[in-house]
Amino acid sequence: MKIVTRFLKTSAGQSLATGLLKLNAKRYRKKNNERTNSMADLNAIFDQMKARFNPAAATDTDAVFQYVIDGDAHWSVAVADGECQVAEGEHDAPTVTLNMDATTLEEVMSGETDGMQAFMTGRIQAEGDIMVATKLAALFPVS
Repeated sequence: MKIVTRFLKTSAGQSLATGLLKLNAKRYRKKNNERTNSMADLNAIFDQMKARFNPAAATDTDAVFQYVIDGDAHWSVAVADGECQVAEGEHDAPTVTLNMDATTLEEVMSGETDGMQAFMTGRIQAEGDIMVATKLAALFPVS
């Protein structure tokens, strides 16, 4: 420990310590920016979802889809009377809850990954009326 203390008192040691502190600060800023970007991305994904809503496919649907993204971001999508309401937060009585990470949500919404395939491989976990979740592809078609 004495060697480290003596080294830190030298100009080389101070330069090393300063560089490590700057590197740590960059990592911290990057981590916080990723979280902010992630929230902005989720807003964009759910805005796009609402824009893609197909009211013709919703004529007999009355359901609330609760999305839990990365374990802590909650969004609800309520479909009733041919209309769609998207809201950030937890719904009191969802019909089905879908748990996934942000990457899976993005891939499913872009059409890169099939939602049913993601469910079958465990990338999406569902609780509640799982059969209602099978309507999502028709309700929110990928262009």
